Amino acid sequence: MIKSLLLQINVAADSTSTAVQEIVPQEKTLSIWELVSSGGVGGGIIMITLLILSILAVYIIVERFFAIRTASKEDVNFMNQIKDFILDGKIDAAKSLCKTKTSPVAKMIEKGISRIGKPLSDIGTAVENTGKLELNKLEKNLSTLATISGAAPMIGFLGTVIGMIMVFHKMSTGGGGVDLNTLSEGIFTAMTTTVAGLIVGIVAYIGYNTLVAKVEKIVFIMEARTTEFLDILHEPAN
Repeated sequence: MIKSLLLQINVAADSTSTAVQEIVPQEKTLSIWELVSSGGVGGGIIMITLLILSILAVYIIVERFFAIRTASKEDVNFMNQIKDFILDGKIDAAKSLCKTKTSPVAKMIEKGISRIGKPLSDIGTAVENTGKLELNKLEKNLSTLATISGAAPMIGFLGTVIGMIMVFHKMSTGGGGVDLNTLSEGIFTAMTTTVAGLIVGIVAYIGYNTLVAKVEKIVFIMEARTTEFLDILHEPAN
C-alpha cells in the first residue's frame, strides 16, 4: 500500500518536472550568417558591403600607422652633421648622409643641398616642393578612410530603411494577420545594419583623426628643419 503510494508520488513528480521543462522557453541565438541572410538580398548586400569597408578601414589604419611612425623617427644629430659638412664645404658628404636616411626631412634636405649655389629663394622653393610630395605620401589613403567614416553609418541606415520596408510589405501582404515573430525578426535585422554601420564609422573616424594628428606633428618637424637648413646656408656669408 505504502509502496504504491510512493510510486504514484514519484510518477506525479516526474510528470510535473517534464511539464515545467516544456514550459521553460529556450533562448534563441543568431549566428552572423543568420543575421546577414535573414535580411533578404538587400540586407545581405548591405552587411557584406560594411564587412568589406571594415576590412579596408582596418588595413589603412594599420598600414598608415606604421608608415607614419617610421617617418616620424628622427636622428637628433642629423642636422648638426649636415651643418658641419656644409660649413666645411663637404657637399658630397652631406648628400651621402641624406641618402642613408629615409625620413621626409632627409629627402627635403637632400634636395636643398643639390641646389646649393643657386639663389636662396630657389633653394627654399625646391625644399618646399619636396616637402609637399613627402606630405602627400604620408597622407596616402587617408581620404579613403575619411570617406569610410562618413559613408558606413549612412549605408547602415540604408539597410535599416530597406529592412523596415520589407517589414511593412509583409504586413500589407499578410491578409490582415500580423505575425509578431516575423515582424520582430525583420525589425531586429533592420537595426543590425545600423549598428554595424555605426561601428565601422566610429572605428574609421577615430583612426582617421589619430593619423591626421600624427601627420601634423611630422609637418611641424619638416617646417622647423627647413628653416634650420636655410639658416645654415646663411652662415657662410656672415
